[in-house]
Amino acid sequence: MPVSGHLLLSADPPRFTLSRGVFLRLLGFVYFVAFASLTPQLAGLVGSDGLLPAAGYLERAHDLWGREAYVQLPTLLWLWPGDALLAMLCWLGIVLSVAAMAGAAPIAVFPSLWAVYLSLTVAGQDFLFFQWDLLLLETGLLAVLYAPRGWWPPIETRGPESAAARWLVWGLAFKLTFLSGVTKLLSNDQTWWGLTALRYHYETQPIPTWASWYAHNAPDWFGTVSVGMMFFIELAVPFVILVPPRFRRVRTAGCALLCLLQVLIAVSGNYGFFNLLTVTLYISLLDDAVIAGALPWLRAPAGYAQRGAPRPGARGMAMAVPVTILAVLSALTFVREIRRPTPMPGWSDALLGAVAPLRSVNGYGLFRVMTTDRPEIVMEGSADGVAWTEYAFPWKAGDLARAPGFVQPHMPRLDWQMWFAALDPQRQAHWLFALVDRVLENDPTALGLLEHNPFPDEPPAFVRLVLYRYRFTTPEEAEDGDWWKRELIGYLTEPIPRRP
Repeated sequence: MPVSGHLLLSADPPRFTLSRGVFLRLLGFVYFVAFASLTPQLAGLVGSDGLLPAAGYLERAHDLWGREAYVQLPTLLWLWPGDALLAMLCWLGIVLSVAAMAGAAPIAVFPSLWAVYLSLTVAGQDFLFFQWDLLLLETGLLAVLYAPRGWWPPIETRGPESAAARWLVWGLAFKLTFLSGVTKLLSNDQTWWGLTALRYHYETQPIPTWASWYAHNAPDWFGTVSVGMMFFIELAVPFVILVPPRFRRVRTAGCALLCLLQVLIAVSGNYGFFNLLTVTLYISLLDDAVIAGALPWLRAPAGYAQRGAPRPGARGMAMAVPVTILAVLSALTFVREIRRPTPMPGWSDALLGAVAPLRSVNGYGLFRVMTTDRPEIVMEGSADGVAWTEYAFPWKAGDLARAPGFVQPHMPRLDWQMWFAALDPQRQAHWLFALVDRVLENDPTALGLLEHNPFPDEPPAFVRLVLYRYRFTTPEEAEDGDWWKRELIGYLTEPIPRRP
């Protein structure tokens, strides 16, 4: 019989068959976004003419570690470390993502998606080491255990379902959210404890939106209340995940609050596919009655309400080992983040170190220490060493009159890395000076990552890196049409000449 809204009050045990199907299809969409965003950027970032060529990286690793490199850097690029395989993996990921959205062969598609994204993450080095890259890998690995069998199971297929695998997904949602809140307090950052962090965050985050300007210029009480609400949602609401599923209204309300926070974060800042992926995790909390009420064209299978829990069978018994291992490892990452900087026992470090190359069991904690200043690197070129022209990036702060834009769920990886480079230029120098070299050569692959090339006919004779401090304008200052104001901090480099 169709699942109708009255089941919101039903005494029947909650089911998560439709919920699983929706979660897996949404995860397929997140994979699609991640691969589609990465595909046009990958050659410029880690291709043979990119900033950090993957082939050279793997070659150096093999020279250093020998066969151990295959363990420490698990990637299919070892088979053929060239641009062709990089592109093939991206396009394969897109095709597999579409298959996942269609529900085709999930038991084969999701392991393949995880392996392909892991391969690209390893090859991507600094440019694919963001928390949402790791979160996608961890979610993707759990999806391998959660996915149903069959080549084309319908979304409402009852099938053998692992409640343990479902709880692993819920545990990841809890870990991500609770750690995001508690690590801010454990860092002893006074802006978080004083509820003043958002007075800085909107202005200093990597890629703000135009809505960030308005939030930054709102009264101080707005930021204070917002921080308080954020802590409530990140520290208290996650415990709704632990509420038994029969308390449907409580779980639904908690899921709504968790999703609301992600929407507000997405409105005020660009974080790639992070918000979409996090909401996907939260959607898994909703049982089939809620899903069917929101998506009435989905139907539960016949005899749905009368069926009991499926028998574990051989597959359930076989899953007990990986589920137990992942549960223990995930718990250890949770404890590790809570204990920082106190070291973990040696045995736990050994366990986590053994699986670290897979990047699929992680701790989380964005902005645990608030950035209170916004340095920006401006790259300038010159034909004569006297007149200088700025290179514009697509999304990072640059032109004072250009409004910050909305770019998510796309992830502009060079723009993001430029934010880290401005905070610590020396640590990012290995790719930052590679960017300068490519610009001096007018290399089209690297220049494709920029907004435009101000020297289209002949490469510049000199390039230099200038460090500015950027701030949002006040409403009065904005009357002149500028969103930003800046002051010179200094020159990171002298003019770097083009090689003969």
